[in-house]
Amino acid sequence: MAPSFSNHTNPQDMWYVLIGIPGLEDLHTWISIPICSMYIVAVLGNIFLIFLIITEHSLHEPMYLFLSMLASADFLLSTATAPKMLAIFWFHSTDISFGSCVSQMFFIHFIFVAESAILLAMAFDRYVAICYPLRYTTILTSLVIGKIGIAAVVRSFFICCPFIFLVYRLTYCGTNVIPHSYCEHMGIARLACDNIKVNVIYGLTMALFSSGMDLVFIIMSYTMILCTVFQIPSWTARFKALNTCSSHICVIFMFYTPAFFSFFAHRFGSKTIPSYIHILVANIYVVVPPMLNPIIYGVKTKQIQDRLILLFSPISTCCKNEE
Repeated sequence: MAPSFSNHTNPQDMWYVLIGIPGLEDLHTWISIPICSMYIVAVLGNIFLIFLIITEHSLHEPMYLFLSMLASADFLLSTATAPKMLAIFWFHSTDISFGSCVSQMFFIHFIFVAESAILLAMAFDRYVAICYPLRYTTILTSLVIGKIGIAAVVRSFFICCPFIFLVYRLTYCGTNVIPHSYCEHMGIARLACDNIKVNVIYGLTMALFSSGMDLVFIIMSYTMILCTVFQIPSWTARFKALNTCSSHICVIFMFYTPAFFSFFAHRFGSKTIPSYIHILVANIYVVVPPMLNPIIYGVKTKQIQDRLILLFSPISTCCKNEE
């Protein structure tokens, strides 16, 4: 029988039990292997990408500065979730205090909203580069890029701070078991005895007016990009222009598709979608995009490939000389 709260429990004294993936407890060890592997690749790939962009002066351009912000967000998102997930899978370390759970909830939502804003900024970067190439460097100056980054963080902070107050205002009783591998807003709120209508409305509203609107503006940006591209007479020039957007488009699909599936399935599909499917998608979401994003940009971006070749060429030259 699951441990339970007494009525009017002080939030400071509460502990939760994260059970991992409900219904797949026997497979936790096997599931942990790909998740751990993807997390390691995500950490190494994003740290290396950030290091490369910071140390190589030729990559100090708007596109790559935004890419370094994306890599930082990916690193933080996977690190905020994967270690606890792996602790549950490997060591059955399921307990987490209310304060730690709320902190994890805040950082997950904060990073998600910030990353959505970064993807919008990257779409704006591509829009300016293709539609106004002669004004690219004058529009996207270092000062403007810095202001965009600060705005993304500040917006995310003000959107996500109310989540903390919304869960602290509730009275908790009954079960303290969260059928998930990490803490998120609605997972905590559903354990309350109180009416959580405000939590549901705020969570849905903020998702639609932050990440939802970001996606709308991204679509608008690419609509204008396509209109500009198809006015170019040369098919080679068209392909070259669209090719500069391909990495960003792949990242957008990887970010928004599982995120919105998880968001709407959690609120509207709980009776039709098995819980283990929802939790499994949520677990994969926090490691797969962070793992693939540096790989996609490394494969699709010639400048990063050139920097990698130059970086490792002294090693290969040294090895040849030793032979």
